[in-house]
Amino acid sequence: MKIVAEIDRERISTLLREGKRVDGRGFDEIRPTKLTQDVISKAEGSSEAWLGKSRVLAGVKIQVGRPFPDTPDEGVVITSAELFPIASPEFELGPPGEQAIELARVVDRGIRHSSAIQRSSLCIKSGEHVYLVMLDLYILADHGNLIDAASLAAIGALMNTKLPKVNVTEDGTAEVLEETFPLEMGPPPLTVTFAKIDGTLVADPTLEEENVMDGRISIAIDGDDTISSMQKSGGVPFTYQEVTDAIERASKIVKKMRKQLPQR
Repeated sequence: MKIVAEIDRERISTLLREGKRVDGRGFDEIRPTKLTQDVISKAEGSSEAWLGKSRVLAGVKIQVGRPFPDTPDEGVVITSAELFPIASPEFELGPPGEQAIELARVVDRGIRHSSAIQRSSLCIKSGEHVYLVMLDLYILADHGNLIDAASLAAIGALMNTKLPKVNVTEDGTAEVLEETFPLEMGPPPLTVTFAKIDGTLVADPTLEEENVMDGRISIAIDGDDTISSMQKSGGVPFTYQEVTDAIERASKIVKKMRKQLPQR
């Protein structure tokens, strides 16, 4: 397996030096995307996202609960991810592993630090009742770059989410009603991931490219073209020039992606 990996790396690196990629895309060209909303009837919001052949299902469940003591006027957004064995022979059943935890954390941070959801709008009664937004990500097929695919699925599900109206009775009880209203959202963040292979950055890496990459950087860009989060992984450092270059390239890619988002 080590010999095979070395052969793959040399082949991919040689192509990159020639200005080519294994699947024929340009260095800043992402694979075709597809986003379908309202795919889970029992969820308050849902979507299925395709990025090339990578496929992620996202579902949102809404609960009414208590706020955190240090943020009594804000609701709560919690993101989790599951890597199903049907998605890849590398995934196994059991508690979330390091990859699932990192995936959920990166997606969550991009949303949490953006202006997409004002958590104050999720407050029902200060210090007592708030909406809990539970965002679950299910990986159905891994063909590379699960971070961007999961981020797209998450945004699609949140844009599709409806909250139940809540009546707070005189005794302070929160009564959940059948009537619903859309989750209040601003322009959502979109994430672009670059793989670093022998000093070259390529957007939206395939699984083949991920298997030989030296490092990775994911950049979530908000609706006003500001960075809401950035995540670097892998043992190889990124230079200041590489980071600024990735940000500039990601901004251009996100502008094109944003035009393809469904309208609320």
